[in-house]
Amino acid sequence: MEHKVGNRKLQRTTSHRLAMLKNMVTSLIQHERITTTVPKAKEARKMAEKVITLGKKGGLHNVRLAQRFVKDREVLQKIFGELKTRYASRKGGYTRLMRGGFRRGDAADIAILELVDRPEAAPAAAAAPAAEEKKS
Repeated sequence: MEHKVGNRKLQRTTSHRLAMLKNMVTSLIQHERITTTVPKAKEARKMAEKVITLGKKGGLHNVRLAQRFVKDREVLQKIFGELKTRYASRKGGYTRLMRGGFRRGDAADIAILELVDRPEAAPAAAAAPAAEEKKS
């Protein structure tokens, strides 16, 4: 019997797994979207939700707790600034996990993990038609 099994081992040592997941959470918050395998995404989602909740609470103690997961100072400032205001009214569920098919090399199930309510890439799309008008 496997009662209260806490997490997936992902066929890695503990230190490797934790370092990988911390890097994935940092990349997720920095880029607001990452592509990885489904089991890794499900584990990274747990850590990301906790970090964003710490950011919403604010305070020095929560900053130090978040530093355990996120080592990049700019990403920490984003958590306790931009994301804090973005998710102020949301009670949870800051991430979305979408299946993305299968990887070509080994047929691993791929997932896209992204933050919800993220600003769309509309400014870049709007700049492209403006550049075309200048050419004509």
